[in-house]
Amino acid sequence: MHIPIDTPEQLGRVVRTVRRAQRIRQDDLAPMAGASHVTLMNIERGKGSVGIGRVMEVLHELGIRVHVDVPPGLQAQVEQALRTEAG
Repeated sequence: MHIPIDTPEQLGRVVRTVRRAQRIRQDDLAPMAGASHVTLMNIERGKGSVGIGRVMEVLHELGIRVHVDVPPGLQAQVEQALRTEAG
């Protein structure tokens, strides 16, 4: 399912909903993602100050995949940039 996300608050709601649906407690998820309980609370509250790396770890642990929708005509350039960095 693809859900457009425009704000940290919306992403936080997704994280909280998925975590609860999987019956994972914040205290259990935080160490799995290498985060503190406070960091996880801040993610779920949509605080914009949480580091992107930590957010990505939490998303990964919950099985949430991130897709980026680049502007039309730029997909090839973005793919090339990703190949260059990976190689």
